[in-house]
Amino acid sequence: MSISEDRSITLGHPSYVWRAGQERRLNLVRSYVPLENKHILDIGCGLGTYIKRFLDYSPHVYGLDVDEERLKIGAMNLTNLALGKSETLPFKDNTFDITFMNEVLEHVEDDVETVKEVLRVTRPGGHVVIYVPNRLYLFETHGFYLGKRYIFKLLPFINWFPDIIRNKFVPHARAYLWRDLRKLFRGTGSQVKIHTYVYPGYDNIAARHRALAFILRKLTYTLENTPLKKFGLSHFLIVEKVETP
Repeated sequence: MSISEDRSITLGHPSYVWRAGQERRLNLVRSYVPLENKHILDIGCGLGTYIKRFLDYSPHVYGLDVDEERLKIGAMNLTNLALGKSETLPFKDNTFDITFMNEVLEHVEDDVETVKEVLRVTRPGGHVVIYVPNRLYLFETHGFYLGKRYIFKLLPFINWFPDIIRNKFVPHARAYLWRDLRKLFRGTGSQVKIHTYVYPGYDNIAARHRALAFILRKLTYTLENTPLKKFGLSHFLIVEKVETP
């Protein structure tokens, strides 16, 4: 199983296997939003990793991705997958109870239009659930460029620099401050119900050093209950659609 390197740079690296980090994120969603028998859309579904788990709770699960290569892999085991862009979703108004984007918004061409479309296909009273990179996190996780050379490694501190500097190293993925997200949803007929931050799952570290991963999880997951949560890896956002814009 392989994904073209250039597509992985612009669209992110998909999750090939379900690990503790994904399970933790799913459980966090379930603690706020019931999934049972809901109509769920996973935007940027990639290989369908989250779809498989959503199907444990509802038969009404759909996925959309812009990358045909990934969808073909996902379609080996899944149905209800669509090829399309987040800026022009191929679904009717008010179709889904839950629209889900896990580390996707930072990769879309137009995040403003994406938010409008996501809310359009969400039913009034339904929820948009988003995980998206936090600009205050210590590391940039999408790799970086040195000139024309792409390097897939963590880059510390770059997200703390102004856009004019950050964008030279990371032109291929956004990172958001809380005020950026508030601006995206302002005037859209929605209201933010939950906003918090999550630290990493440390699954790669756990595969090599279980004790170290245990310590990191214990420490940083405790920080999620303190003001230092704002330095977490990702924003976790639940937005309720209250009216049709």
